[in-house]
Amino acid sequence: MESGSAGPYPGGMVVRSPGDRAPRRPIRSIVTMVLVSAFCGVLVAGLLLPVASFVGLSARNVATGFENLPLDLEQEPTPQRTTVLDSRGRPLAYFYNQNRTDIPLEDVAPVMQEAILAIEDARFYEHGAIDVRGTLRAFINNAADGATQGGSSITQQLVKQILVTQAETRAERAEATETSYSRKLRELQFAMAYEREYSKDQILESYLNIAYFGDSAYGIQEAAQHYFSVDAADLNVKQAATLSGLVQNPSAYNPTRFPDAAITRRNIVLARMAQLDLIREQRAERIIGSDLGLEVRQLPNGCVSTDAPFFCSYVQNFLLEDDALGATPRDRLRTLNEGGLTISTTVDLRHQRAADSAVQATVDPTDLAIGSISMVEPGSGEVKAIAQSRPMGNARRDGETYLNYSVPKIYGNANGFQAGSTFKLFVLASALRQGAPPSTSFNTSSPYELPSDTTYRDCAGNDWVGSDDVSNSTGDGYFDMYEGTQDSVNIYFMKLEQFTGICKPAELARQMGLEVPTTDEVPTFALGVTDVSSLDMASAYATFAARGKFCAPHPVTEVLDSDGETLISNDGNCRRLMSRPVADTINDILRGVQQFGFGVNNQLSVPSAAKTGTTQNGRTVAYAGYTPALSTFATIAGVDRAGNPAGLSGKVIGGSIRDISGSGFAGPMWAQAMRALEDVLPNRNFAAPDLSRLGDADVGEEPPFVPPPFMPPAFPSPPPGPTPDPGPADPDLPGDGSPDDPRPAPNGPGGQGNN
Repeated sequence: MESGSAGPYPGGMVVRSPGDRAPRRPIRSIVTMVLVSAFCGVLVAGLLLPVASFVGLSARNVATGFENLPLDLEQEPTPQRTTVLDSRGRPLAYFYNQNRTDIPLEDVAPVMQEAILAIEDARFYEHGAIDVRGTLRAFINNAADGATQGGSSITQQLVKQILVTQAETRAERAEATETSYSRKLRELQFAMAYEREYSKDQILESYLNIAYFGDSAYGIQEAAQHYFSVDAADLNVKQAATLSGLVQNPSAYNPTRFPDAAITRRNIVLARMAQLDLIREQRAERIIGSDLGLEVRQLPNGCVSTDAPFFCSYVQNFLLEDDALGATPRDRLRTLNEGGLTISTTVDLRHQRAADSAVQATVDPTDLAIGSISMVEPGSGEVKAIAQSRPMGNARRDGETYLNYSVPKIYGNANGFQAGSTFKLFVLASALRQGAPPSTSFNTSSPYELPSDTTYRDCAGNDWVGSDDVSNSTGDGYFDMYEGTQDSVNIYFMKLEQFTGICKPAELARQMGLEVPTTDEVPTFALGVTDVSSLDMASAYATFAARGKFCAPHPVTEVLDSDGETLISNDGNCRRLMSRPVADTINDILRGVQQFGFGVNNQLSVPSAAKTGTTQNGRTVAYAGYTPALSTFATIAGVDRAGNPAGLSGKVIGGSIRDISGSGFAGPMWAQAMRALEDVLPNRNFAAPDLSRLGDADVGEEPPFVPPPFMPPAFPSPPPGPTPDPGPADPDLPGDGSPDDPRPAPNGPGGQGNN
């Protein structure tokens, strides 16, 4: 072998000829001998303070430092990755500051344990907190050439990692990583205490879980997954040697960036393992000649690259409002990103794909409009999907944004948009709750001057005072509730609102989770002047589908901590807001929209009900539709280039200029999303209404119906129309004979309504 050349084994070891040796330094060698002799006495005696004088430190300063140190290191849980699951239990997203999953030592392959000890602390199970041999060797080298080299035991390295992990300020991080003897002494003090509290196996387990292996992989489990796509329990010799070599300098030996350096370091580990008889030399030689065999798996962090980015963002912000994760927003964010949580969510990716496809087919990302769809399960409040036309990201020229237009402002930072005539249902429901029959009819000649200072009473007890005219866009004449709702007759609802007052519909909307400012307690409340999100409205309409039972919308059902203990459990906090006959009547009226009204082109193969919505200024169109199993709200809102609300008329949206109506624009988007789910939606019928039991006497919130003096004689209700067989009662829906409903389930056909 040539002088200075690297031999094939072990690990590229270099053999120098006598002529290559560095010149001796006699004076330094003498000093080194003196220091070594003294240091040996210190180690044998177990005393550390005299070391300070040998390395140029003040004994008084070191002693003071020891006095200020706690005897025990307060160990906190290591930061661990949080996993977000979809409704079927499959990973949807990950949140982490450090990509780590702690595992017990028994789940680490024995060869991995042997490899890390071979290269880092071969006598780990034989010595205490300090390895005298290793420390002495490092001390000799440091005293000889002025450097500060290794020699730390596994326990000392663990202590350092704990201090680094717990450091929250720049000064604390600098102190935990400084290259000095004072840091070594500080770590040794903690290590001695740590060895008294924990067994060797516990220390090794903690070390393997806290160690950094480079390329954002923390802990042995994630390192194995990241570099080789295997669990730590399944690591082989080559993989174990590669990973063990990384901890000394994860950046310099990063296999994805510096494979040659990683191979050289791996071979050193293999040579050491062979030297310690952990593997045979022949096997080590075979592996030394091989490549790294990487199968890199890059685990995403956050929501952008997930299958449901805005739902994922909703989950984040929803949990950041929950005190169960911490007392302050900062505490909650840290728990979310470091707590190793398992978050079970409500999203169904079949629904998510359907919603995404429908929105993307209707509104382009760079259009001066925003399309949004939200889906909520009636009777549970579980949010199944949210989608919008603008993708998540920073590229504004491509229409990307981080604003979540589908959810309330507290969760998405968007103000929402007016929902138009879909708000008429709050007035309709309030009238039915007060006992008004569906036959209630009005003359709806247009225009209608709203009476001032008479019957439009807000929640403060004040009558509305002002001057305003309302016109119909769908025809004049006498209309009852069926006709007035199915044709969305504005003046019908202005007159019906005189009976209900403004407060009761506004309060009902608030009870369904909508934020209605007091300034919106005006007669035109029924025409949808309040800014809302599509999720708000999907959730509100789910109340009717669930036969009067409101469940707060939520994207999370359960959150478990890293030990599997329940932190959060969410069932929607369901409560009844109206009697079943009231909700059944509303469903029957809205079925007519699909069967005979403006939504006839948006029908499904399963029973459905809907209400259209278009704002007076043509800025927003909406379609609120549902089956007994799914409530979906679709909306398209015009914006200007600054993102402010603007009209839709005349704009090219989705490649063409569209009809600006709820049924003709938002309706087809709704229908596309729902039709994609017809195979998974149950063919469940709505319950037939019992008109003899209207009002909320059983709920105990409203007085009996008393017709106001302006109300003309009511037309009779239209006869029942043909409907699908309702089939057997569904035990999952309230009011179908379940134990919480003392009244019998309704029987017979429903489907009243006319054109």
